[in-house]
Amino acid sequence: MNAGVKTAVLGATGYSGLELTRILLHHPRLAKPILLRRDNRTDGAANLADVFPALSGNGNYPLQRLNWSALKRQGVQLLFLATPHETSRSLVPEAMAQGLRVIDLSGAWRLKQAQNRAIYDFKDSDSIRAVELTEKAVYGLPELNGERIANADLVANPGCYATSVILALAPLLKAGLTDRQRGIVSDSKSGVSGAGKEPSSRTHFVSVADNLSAYSVFNHRHVGEIMEQLHLNAHELTFTPHLLPIPRGILSTIYLHLNRKLRSCEVESCFRDFYSGKRWIRLFATPKLPQVQFSLHTNYCDLGFCLAEDGRRLVLISCVDNLLKGAAGQAVQNMNLMYGWKEEEGLR
Repeated sequence: MNAGVKTAVLGATGYSGLELTRILLHHPRLAKPILLRRDNRTDGAANLADVFPALSGNGNYPLQRLNWSALKRQGVQLLFLATPHETSRSLVPEAMAQGLRVIDLSGAWRLKQAQNRAIYDFKDSDSIRAVELTEKAVYGLPELNGERIANADLVANPGCYATSVILALAPLLKAGLTDRQRGIVSDSKSGVSGAGKEPSSRTHFVSVADNLSAYSVFNHRHVGEIMEQLHLNAHELTFTPHLLPIPRGILSTIYLHLNRKLRSCEVESCFRDFYSGKRWIRLFATPKLPQVQFSLHTNYCDLGFCLAEDGRRLVLISCVDNLLKGAAGQAVQNMNLMYGWKEEEGLR
C-alpha cells in the first residue's frame, strides 16, 4: 500500500493548480500536499486562501518557496507542475535529478517532433539532457497510454483541446474507418479559464461577454499533440479553437468522412469496444449528444455522434471540463496509474 504518498504542487495559485490542490487534499491515498510558489512570483501571498478566499475557514494552505533540499527532507515523492511552459521546461531536469517523479501540466514535454515543438521556442540550457527527457516523457492520456504511464517517471499531461479531440478520433482512426484524404475538421470551443489566470485584452470581460471569437487559426499549440498522438499529417487536420463567454468547459465538433458506409450501431460498437473498461469515458447513444454542462466539474470525457443518411459523413461531439479532464483531474488520473491505484480514486 502507498497510503500517505507525499506530493507537492508548484502553481497552486492558478486555476488548474487550485483544482488539483482541491483533489489532492481529499485523495484517500495521500498526505496533505505541499504547496509551492516560485521565488520570483510571490504575489504578496503566503497562503493559498489569500489568493482564493473561497478556501478561507477550511484549513491552512501555506505557500512555501521551492527548495529541493526542503522537499527531500519532507519526503516528497511526486511533484506536480502547474506552471508556464518555459518554467516547466527549466525545472523538470532539476526535479528529475532530485529523484522526484513529475507530472507536468504544461506543454513543455508533450511533443516529440521538433517541428511541432518549435512553436514554444524553448531555450534549453542543456540541450542533450532536454533531448533525453523529451524521449523519456510519456504523454499522459490514460485511455491511450495507460501501461506506459504506470511505469513513467515523467508524465506530460495533455492539453485540454487535445484531450477532447484525440479521445473522439482515436477509435475510428485505430479501426481504419476514417477517410483521411478528405480531411478532418475540428471546430473546438473553450471557456475563458482555458486561457489561464493571467489577464489579457482578449480575455477581458468586455471582450468575452456576449461574444464568440476564433483565434490561433492554423497555429494553435495543441495541433502538434493531436497530430503526433493520432499519427496524422498536417494536411489531414484542420483545427480551429474558439473562445466562449463561459468560465469553463470545452465542446469540440469534429467533421469527417468514413471510407465505407456504416450504420450507427457499427459506429457505436467501434467506440464501445475501444473504450471498454475505461472509467472516464461516457458514450452518448444516438440521438443524444453531449453538452458542456454535462461534463462540468467531472473528470469525464463525454462523446457522441451523428451519422448522415448516406452512412459516410460523420459528426463527432466531445465535451470535457478543461480544468479537470483537460488538466487537474487527468493529472490525478495519471498519478493513480503511476502508483497502481484505481483510476477513479480521489476523482469520484
